[in-house]
Amino acid sequence: MSKPEIIIVRDLGELAHKAAEQFVALAGRAIAGAARFAVALSGGSTPRALYELLGSTEYRERIDWRGVHLFWGDERCVPPDHSESNFGMVRESWISQIQIPAENIHRMEGEKEPRAAAAAYEQELQQFFAPAPGQMPRFDLILLGVGADGHTASLFPGSAALDEQERFVVADYVEKLKAHRLTLTLPVINAAAQVTFLVSGASKADVVRRILRGSETAELPAAKVRPANGSLAWLITKDALADSID
Repeated sequence: MSKPEIIIVRDLGELAHKAAEQFVALAGRAIAGAARFAVALSGGSTPRALYELLGSTEYRERIDWRGVHLFWGDERCVPPDHSESNFGMVRESWISQIQIPAENIHRMEGEKEPRAAAAAYEQELQQFFAPAPGQMPRFDLILLGVGADGHTASLFPGSAALDEQERFVVADYVEKLKAHRLTLTLPVINAAAQVTFLVSGASKADVVRRILRGSETAELPAAKVRPANGSLAWLITKDALADSID
């Protein structure tokens, strides 16, 4: 992996625009070359600004939605109409505003028993990407956030899921949340062509500093995101950057 690209922006609005331009460029190239663009989405308030922008008149006509396939990097174990559903947030902020084929929307079924939902999503990835034996699905783009504790997707510090090397998707019980989460595994994330972190808010400054400086990161899941044959970018607002880099 080459050195991560670090893009510093003024605020959430500029972050959303930078991420939208990256999305449009990557989608255009992927659809032109392979007739499809596969992206795994993140939940949270920071990516929501991106999704709203991609669904706006400024951007929605610039993308051939027939070739875009939306997947999710993680999901809460709740029904799709639940207020905490990552899919529900994306549907409300973005999918409802665009003309995308229903079969191009590949949601994690959080309402199912967690292990069954993880197995079903792994099967969906297997069918869509058809990776060779021993290989991982290769997304064109995976969007990620980072928590103040260093978690990314639903990979939390100390989780057994961090050691998973074979499965694409796991159902992990997060003790601090007293709940199960569905999440892509690190080998899938690190097989992507492009991984982009979207980070905003002063509460993230300490963990961003630790990750970007490479200090005391052994227990931080986000620091383990290192695409083996792809690119890594960090889109960071100034308030989340603090003195993270020189």
